[in-house]
Amino acid sequence: MTIRILLADDHEDIRSAYRIILDAQPDMQVVADAPDGRTALQLARRIRPDVVLADIRMPHLDGLDLTRQLAGPDVADPIRVVVVTTFDLDEYVHTALSNGATGFLLKRSGPALLAEAVRAAMAGDTLISPQLTVRLLRHFAPPVPSQQAPAESLSPRERQVAVLVADGATNAEIAAELFLSPGTVKNHLASIQRKLGARNRVGVAAWSLAHGRQLT
Repeated sequence: MTIRILLADDHEDIRSAYRIILDAQPDMQVVADAPDGRTALQLARRIRPDVVLADIRMPHLDGLDLTRQLAGPDVADPIRVVVVTTFDLDEYVHTALSNGATGFLLKRSGPALLAEAVRAAMAGDTLISPQLTVRLLRHFAPPVPSQQAPAESLSPRERQVAVLVADGATNAEIAAELFLSPGTVKNHLASIQRKLGARNRVGVAAWSLAHGRQLT
């Protein structure tokens, strides 16, 4: 299945760059783009893309309100929205997620994470820039540590990866720290999430922090 994507950003060069990155993916196609939030809202409601990538600061209608109107809790037939922005202010992150965003990425996160966020949104998951993970955990109450072991024990390497995720390291930083390829790190993360029942890296970080030195 090809994932149909709508781009919403007031900078034409950004939209062009995203289009090149995403159209190069074998399972993705950019079907429309919009230079402002109001146009994005109209296009999204008309063509019903699978995923909308939305900047926050746009004319006429900002990305946060666009997210609420497309994916908010009161929307009968929501559309998946991933917020991609330069600004990592806490209030933006919290508002975007509360408004129904299925992802929050910083533009400096890179093309690989952009494509990963689109796929995560389609899978019903939420991908958040690694740089924001620790800050999010400070604002949202951590879960009560489970008294049960994971369905499968984490390997020593997976424990190392989980600790670095909790430190807010990106996949590239984890790869450099552990002398692994980025693809291997991604595979380890997928395995960790499966074993812990975590939906995303924030869940992995929460589990790691809750269990403290047990992972080291």
